[in-house]
Amino acid sequence: MPRSLADQTEAELGGPGSVLTRQRRDHVRLDELLHELDGSSGRAQEEVLQRIDRLVFAHAFAEEAVLWPAVRRVLPDGEELTLRIEEEHQEVNELVAALEEGGPEHPQRPARLARLVAVLREDVRDEEDVLLPRLQERLDPHELRRLGRQWELVRRISPTRPHPTVARRPPGNALSALPLSVLDRTRDWVDAGVRRAPERLAPAGEAVSRGLASVAALVERMPPARSGDRPPTSR
Repeated sequence: MPRSLADQTEAELGGPGSVLTRQRRDHVRLDELLHELDGSSGRAQEEVLQRIDRLVFAHAFAEEAVLWPAVRRVLPDGEELTLRIEEEHQEVNELVAALEEGGPEHPQRPARLARLVAVLREDVRDEEDVLLPRLQERLDPHELRRLGRQWELVRRISPTRPHPTVARRPPGNALSALPLSVLDRTRDWVDAGVRRAPERLAPAGEAVSRGLASVAALVERMPPARSGDRPPTSR
């Protein structure tokens, strides 16, 4: 039976550049952030959630664009395995979008937060215990490092916000990646400026952020962004 990534050394995973090592490194960081989220409230909770979002959405996009197509190529049951993960990613998108739309005072916020944490932890276990060890059996360390370079490049230029209507598979996710990444990362920069100087930048900055969010919503609803869709992996 394949061993979980959590139980393997870095060398066993293919070295520091292996896609398996890079995946596990992000998972460790996510676990730290989820512990930080536990018991937080108010502005502190919002800031932790934003850091989780920036980590999770870029990570998942790189998986969907680079890693899961490789899984479907080399594993006979790759379609079934990746569809399960894509459904988890979709639920995370929908939960984070609902949290953003509802705001901090929404009565369903505690339940949505609890479900978000549960889905994120389930996703990590499905990847580290089931899917990625199966991929490891089929690829040698050189191939794992090559995938790792591709994954890291895509992760660095991926969207950082929830986009529930975008397809979780190519070509839709690839076609929407550039405009959504530019919009998301610009919005991240604007929001960070507002947090640093709310008295001076809040009114104008919040208006700009809302405008960028509206443009992103238009992009993600365009037909090319839905191509390659697999219900129920987009709204």
